[in-house]
Amino acid sequence: MSEALSSQPSDKQQADNKRPHGNQCPAGDNCAYYEEVISLRTEVITDPLTRLYNVRYFRQALEQELERTRRTLISSAIMMIDLDHFKQINDTHGHEVGNLVLKQTARLIRDTTRKLDIQCRYGGEEFVVILPTTELMLAAHVAERLRESIESTPVFLADDNYISVTASIGLALHSADAPLTATELINTADEQLYRAKEQGRNQVCYPRVEVPDTQVSGDEKDALGSMFGGHEDAESSGDDDSQAWAESEMINAGFSGVDTDDHEDDFIGDDDGEQWMQ
Repeated sequence: MSEALSSQPSDKQQADNKRPHGNQCPAGDNCAYYEEVISLRTEVITDPLTRLYNVRYFRQALEQELERTRRTLISSAIMMIDLDHFKQINDTHGHEVGNLVLKQTARLIRDTTRKLDIQCRYGGEEFVVILPTTELMLAAHVAERLRESIESTPVFLADDNYISVTASIGLALHSADAPLTATELINTADEQLYRAKEQGRNQVCYPRVEVPDTQVSGDEKDALGSMFGGHEDAESSGDDDSQAWAESEMINAGFSGVDTDDHEDDFIGDDDGEQWMQ
């Protein structure tokens, strides 16, 4: 009899059995509030006008990407985008047209960047995109494509008129060799954005990377010439020009790993909507 009584769960055990575990809803699989909770969470981290992530989510995601770079030693970049003369658009055409411009810009940002990139509205007419696992030259390539897309896509108005929009873009890189805090990374991208504004707007600016001088031997020049297919032309212009050409090719090959001119069409949309190099 005592054994039978001891085998019964205590009141505390019964309460523990009723308590939900992990992410389980107390009502089970048929929880009426599950979709509502998911919807509310989405609203908390999303900008209501553009449907991009908001600045609150951006700061959380940026810290995660910086930590990922520290662990994997793979660089990450951020891209700060600001629409040129946006106040003039609002003053001339009204805030509804201004909102239309913001929504179209958000769409172009989504279409031009990868699905794994984190696209956010930073505030006002300013946007920011986190580019995980991305070197500076590839980030510059993506930024230039976005700038061209914004410039070449007019915003059509209700009266069949349209307005042209341009954007200035600043880039910053966080790498294992040159790590930055989140604040430093944002400030660097912001400084490059303002440099683009000061230099005439509608352009991409990023920090210049110092590349050390390289001494190239004759054998290395021959190897580079056969690799890049330009050795004969370089040799015909003299040894000094040949060495300068070879050094340039070494720097390009070692620094960027990709020729942005030759790979203009290498960005493709895969089944997940991501854009990446073939």
